[in-house]
Amino acid sequence: MVIQRLVIATHNAGKLAEFELLLADFVGEVISQRELGIPAIAETESTFVGNALLKARYAAKRAQCAALADDSGLEVDALEGAPGVYSARYAGDGASDAVNNARLLDALRASPAPRTARYRTVLALVSGPEDPTPMIVQGVWEGEIVLEPRGQNGFGYDPLFWVPALGKTAAELSLQEKNELSHRAQAMRSLQARLASE
Repeated sequence: MVIQRLVIATHNAGKLAEFELLLADFVGEVISQRELGIPAIAETESTFVGNALLKARYAAKRAQCAALADDSGLEVDALEGAPGVYSARYAGDGASDAVNNARLLDALRASPAPRTARYRTVLALVSGPEDPTPMIVQGVWEGEIVLEPRGQNGFGYDPLFWVPALGKTAAELSLQEKNELSHRAQAMRSLQARLASE
């Protein structure tokens, strides 16, 4: 299946850059909902799947084309899976990455290493707002949380997300390296396999 035009339901420039690279081979035109002037919709669902579908259907309706949305978050075992679906607003609505990271570090100061964690993403692809059979895939990237931020790349919790096999944080990886390993890349590979079989 080849998608001629696809709106990405995000206002996050970091996510958009990742998706543009990951989608280049099988989508004709990739456009963000920001470029179309579509405001973000409130993430009111309690699961990654629910939020991804909510955002995809909304973007598809407003853009009148296929839409892809993700809902991603960081799950920290010592915090019983928090911040989870609240990762982007862990320190409150509109909180910056730095403020969210500071709150995470405060919550983990007393936790012994290794502070195991994972990034999880769910992707929802809809052909239109009423698509009865959306494609839903997920990806998981296992790692640990370090207490000192490292690296300048990436976004979100990347400066704290340690990848033991590489001896680096996600923020120390190039975009190309991250796109080989990340939860979003894993989910995208699953989505590509699904599209290839259609």
